[in-house]
Amino acid sequence: MTVAAPHRPGSSTLPHGLARRAANAVSGTPGRLGLAQIACVLACVALGIAGFLAGTGQSADLDIAHADAVDLVATQELRNHLVSADAAATNAFLVGGLEPTAMRERYSENLATAARAVPPLAARAPERSDELAVVSDALQRYAGLVESARANNRQGLPVGTGYLDLASATLRDEALPVLDDVAHRITARMDGHLAAVSMRQSPLLVVVGSLVVLGVVQWWLARRTHRMISPWMVVATAIALVGAVAVAIGVVGGNVVAHKVADGPYAATVASSAALAEATDAKSQESLTLIKRGSGGEHEARFQDSTTRAAALLAASDDAAGTERPTGDLLRTWLEGHAEIRALDDSGRWGEAVSAAIATGDGSPLAAFEEFAARAATDVTVTGERAATQLTRASAVSFATGWIALVAGLLAAGMTATGIWARQKEYL
Repeated sequence: MTVAAPHRPGSSTLPHGLARRAANAVSGTPGRLGLAQIACVLACVALGIAGFLAGTGQSADLDIAHADAVDLVATQELRNHLVSADAAATNAFLVGGLEPTAMRERYSENLATAARAVPPLAARAPERSDELAVVSDALQRYAGLVESARANNRQGLPVGTGYLDLASATLRDEALPVLDDVAHRITARMDGHLAAVSMRQSPLLVVVGSLVVLGVVQWWLARRTHRMISPWMVVATAIALVGAVAVAIGVVGGNVVAHKVADGPYAATVASSAALAEATDAKSQESLTLIKRGSGGEHEARFQDSTTRAAALLAASDDAAGTERPTGDLLRTWLEGHAEIRALDDSGRWGEAVSAAIATGDGSPLAAFEEFAARAATDVTVTGERAATQLTRASAVSFATGWIALVAGLLAAGMTATGIWARQKEYL
């Protein structure tokens, strides 16, 4: 009678107990089929969960990027309304006495629209509420100073010019820098979310790995059982493949759309909006140059700087939109009118220059500016809506394919378990 040697600690020989029973359990075909069954079920479940997380996660990132784009455009529109109000106020100041009703209404509408735009922005991003409160405060003081300027201008008092200067300085030194900073941080945040959209492709590696596991098990099953196919496994693999392809198309497509939107309609929207702000600010500088009567050289220099930037931004917007729009030509038409005003003022005909600057008829510089501003605003709206539509559609596709992958993974898990169990029963 042979007596088994006792197990010694550190020996490489398997001990009696759980490890040996586990080894015996998988040493035969039924045990190996059980392991294959577990591997397939886990692979299918992993495929479903990874696809679900990739699709729904990317959908959430696209939605946040869309919200960032909306906030950025809203911030720039708020800025545009403020500089438009200032341009109307300074242009009306040139008239002297009782300003034209149309200019007064334009000033009031832009100021009121800007005031109404602040609370929704603060509500969507409470972390910016303190900064936007500074804008609201500056806006109220700006409006008060403009009213003081108007009151003195009606009486022909020179101090009105000082109030107008102080009002413009309040706007440019306190409100506009805050809005520029807010816009800069929204842009940085949106870039981060677009990067997150790209990272959502990583779970697709798990999806691919799960398909590889299913293929290897099917190949092993066919060799082990000497049957070419297992119907349950084939159907399960087909369903898993459909889920994997669907989520891959949704997630990779969503990433492509996000970057196309960022470089295309979204970039065009931001550039057009910034160009409009630069040009509108230049319009204020044109009026301030005339108001200063010979000492407004610094304002003319700012006019040239702003319009140069506006022209460059419009060119960039056309490149991003993939089309050449008439906005640049309208800007050049207005600049030609401005050059005529400067020629009159520089030749000592200040009154004629002022008349040319405040004229509203067809062919006047002011009419050319308003036509440019209307076209630039239309560009912002069109490209902004295009960006929103593309991001929303990509988000919906990613979300749907995430759920498709989850359902496909769970169905495939059930079918692979059933298919391999049918083979196991043949050995029991």
